[in-house]
This record gives sequence, C-alpha cells and structure tokens, in this order.
Amino acid sequence: MTFELNQNVNLHVIPTNKYKTVRLLVRFSAPLSTETSSKRALLASLMETNSLNFPDQTSLSKQLSELFGASFGIGVSRNGNEHYLTLGMNIINDHLVPSGTSVLESAVAFLKEIIFAPHIINNQFEPETFLREKENLMEYIRSIFDDKQTYASLSLQNLFFARSSSQRTPSFGSIEGIEKETASSMAAYYQQMIAQDKIDILVIGDVAEGYVARCFKDFGFSDRPYDKGPLFYQQSLQNVIHQKTEQLPVVQSKLNLAYHCDIYYYDELYFALMVFNGLFGGFPHSKLFLNVREKHSLAYYASSSVEPFRGLLTVQTGIDGKNREKVLRLVNEQLKDLASGKVSLDDLEQTKVMLINQFLLSLDNQRALLEQTFLKIKVPNADISQEEWVKRVQDVTIEDVQAVAKHIKLQAVYFMEGEKEQ
Repeated sequence: MTFELNQNVNLHVIPTNKYKTVRLLVRFSAPLSTETSSKRALLASLMETNSLNFPDQTSLSKQLSELFGASFGIGVSRNGNEHYLTLGMNIINDHLVPSGTSVLESAVAFLKEIIFAPHIINNQFEPETFLREKENLMEYIRSIFDDKQTYASLSLQNLFFARSSSQRTPSFGSIEGIEKETASSMAAYYQQMIAQDKIDILVIGDVAEGYVARCFKDFGFSDRPYDKGPLFYQQSLQNVIHQKTEQLPVVQSKLNLAYHCDIYYYDELYFALMVFNGLFGGFPHSKLFLNVREKHSLAYYASSSVEPFRGLLTVQTGIDGKNREKVLRLVNEQLKDLASGKVSLDDLEQTKVMLINQFLLSLDNQRALLEQTFLKIKVPNADISQEEWVKRVQDVTIEDVQAVAKHIKLQAVYFMEGEKEQ
C-alpha cells in the first residue's frame, strides 16, 4: 500500500511474513547530471559517517548496536536519466524483541536524525569529516584504474555515450567534480536535495501498514515540485563505430563491445530480450561462452549483459591480444546465428528455465524484492503477477529472439592490449 506523506513524498509498505527482519529504504531521486553525480556521491559518504548528534563513527555504531544490531548504509546509483541517493537499514522484527519495545519506531527516529541533522555547523559540513571523506572518495575512484575489468567497462561507456556527459559519468561522480567541492558548497547542495528531490520510502517485512504509516506520519519532509522527465535514456543509432585501443601493463587483454539496443524495460520485446541475452552471453550454455571460450579457446571469459534503461547491450571478453580480430569476427557470427534463428529448442528451453529460476530466487531476497517494488512504481507496465512474469518468458519463441537480434547494432569497441614483450 502507498501513503502520500507530502507532495512527491510517498511511503510504500510491503507486508510479508517471509523474513525475520524489516528493511527500510529512503530513496532520493533527481535528474541525472555530471555535476550532481559527484555532489551526491560525496554527500552519501558524509551522511553515512556521522551526524550532528552522533559526531563520529563510534557513537553512530553504538546507536546501531542499541537497535539490536541494526545495519545501515548509504549509496548512490542510477537508472536511465535518474540518479538515486539511497539510505538502507535492516532491523530485527518487533515480534522478536521484548514487548513494549519498538525497534521500528527507534529506526525511524535514527533515519530522521541522519537525514535532517547532518554534521553541518555554520552552513558547512564539519571540516575534518569533510576533508577525510572527500579524500577517501577520490582515492576510491583512483583505485578503479587498478581493477582493469571495471576500467575497461567504464572506458567502453565513454565511447558509447560520447554525446552525453551525464551518461558517461559514473553514478559515483568524477575526481574532477569532487575536487571542486567545499564544505559549504556541499551543505548548500544538501539543503537543495532535501527540499527538491522526489522521495520514496519503502518498508518491507512482517509489519502492519497502518502502524508503519503512523511511524512516518510526521517524518519531516515538506511538499516539493518534481519535474518528471523521461526515465529511459534514448540514444539515436550512429553510422560510425567508435573505437579505442589502450596499451596497459596487463597479462590478459580485454575486448569489450557496446551495442545499440532500442528495447527498454518492459517494452513489448523486453522478455524476448532477456531470453536473447541468455542465449547470446548471459549463461554458461550461451553462444559466447561455448563457442568463443570453450570450442575455439579464444577467451578466458566471454559474456554479455543488458542495460534496459539506457538502450545498451555489452559484451565483455578477456583474450590474448593477438586474437583480437578472430574474437571480433566470432562474436559477430554468434549474433548473426541468433538473427537467423540458429537456436536449438533445448537451448531455448534451458534459457527460459534459468531465467525463471533466477526470478523465483529473487522473490526470496528482501533487497531484490524491494528494488522490484520500486521499479514497479517507476514503470507501471512492470506491475504484473508472478504467474504473468513466468508466462511471458515461457511464451518467447525463436522468432522473437530473431526479432531482438535485429535491434542489436555495434556502436563501440574498446580494446585494452597487454604490454607486448620486448
């Protein structure tokens, strides 16, 4: 059930007796932009570390332990054209604590403290905390260069989203953006976020809807306008394939490919897209895994993944640098095979079974179920029953997979070449 606490501030309660814990989530939504991605990532770090009344990590941890070992964290993410700053908290169910004690009420009070009383004094974040968290975040971003798989993935996105700086920028921002921020500029942005972001509060667990609503009744948010733009990022197909090669000190070269895919979350062909991806590179029986990795021994790993909010399908491979052209050709052949319907009925059925099993497992995962609920709020077409979901997967035909394959067009190639022997 959904309760409107204020204009563009909504509480969503999902009662279920599946879990012994209750999960609370407060999500701030704003339009995605290069500048604010950095601000929001830094703000998440500042708010997670301490608050005005819990001025250090020790006092914050002590408060959580008094809530019967509650866990708490703040992170950033994005979907399509939206950026999210999310506070998440897990608490024990009130039924499992002494009577007269409400962990839920205490948890709501804790979240209220973190959200409305950050460590801001004289219109700026406490300087020592600010400088520490700023440097920690920049150090984290620098460390990504050492994770060559992540670095290759981000480099590929830079090529694919050449026309959109906001899409190129990771959800955690950039070193350049974070460096510009001051303790006072972040305090000003905090005030803007609190007043202007769209707010969704989600609570899942063995709870009574009316009781949860009473706990959040006077939480503290005010009415706010929210200009709801398009959720999906849509990029036109280009005739030019963007390519980049870098030589770096790695033993294993990496060849990553980005494809334009104009099939979006819960579009007419969305379920066929999931089946297509499972057949192409999503599972161990996929064409990329069996043909590129196993049969021809041309890759240490080969897989594909889909981003249905940004019109993007990617292929990731780890290869010997000398096999670059062979791997490119072989990946293209697998795509052509799917476009021409060269799929066995056994592989098709196995893919469906694996997708359905993944989905059913996700229904037992509290965090996954909460995210599914949030997406149903954002995309009403996604609000279907478990039975309908399974049926739509089972109804996908080889012809549907062929139709999807014709939407997949190569747009970017990133090659990380290992250093050649002297």
